[in-house]
Amino acid sequence: MAEEPSVQQEPENPMLVSEEIYMTSGVHIGTRQKTADIMDFIYKVRNDGLYIIDVKKTNERIRNAAKLLARYDPKKVLVVSVRQYGQKPVQKLGESTGIQVLAGRFQPGTLTNPNAKTFLEPEVIVLTDPLADVQALHEARNIGIPVVALCDTNNETKFIDYIIPTNNKGRRALALIYWLMTRAILREQDKIASDEEFAASVEDFEAEI
Repeated sequence: MAEEPSVQQEPENPMLVSEEIYMTSGVHIGTRQKTADIMDFIYKVRNDGLYIIDVKKTNERIRNAAKLLARYDPKKVLVVSVRQYGQKPVQKLGESTGIQVLAGRFQPGTLTNPNAKTFLEPEVIVLTDPLADVQALHEARNIGIPVVALCDTNNETKFIDYIIPTNNKGRRALALIYWLMTRAILREQDKIASDEEFAASVEDFEAEI
């Protein structure tokens, strides 16, 4: 009996960019601390004590986060970055997708006080770093909206609904993550039919030094 030809299976989560690009951008470089919540996303620990993030899991999580965010009206999605190196990337994401962005200081009451000048009513929020964006995290929890967050190896994830494991402090890492997320959201929104149609470069998303 002749053997049936083997069928080439498409990978369930094809890489958005090569592993090499993730590595050269430093997405995999964690900190010397790890929390129990992040254990599942750690690939190994280096000799110098730095924890290394599994970029295949980062890749999968960017894809899934884009699918989730694209289900919402962009005006009801809020992306926050207090961290300096995250501010330009989130602004570029907002320009491309129509998603609301809050870059810089997060005024207390932005999500909870209807009388605040900065008051916003998002249905889902994305945090660049739950440590730096802790005010936004607490307010999102208070009003009961889902929280997506870029989490490094030292982040606690108690009130986070969806983790994207990544170096969330590096300039190039944040540029690449938000560039990939922007492109993936545009694909999900049917605003572009292929990755090649996305004209912006990663460098366009990079914060100035």
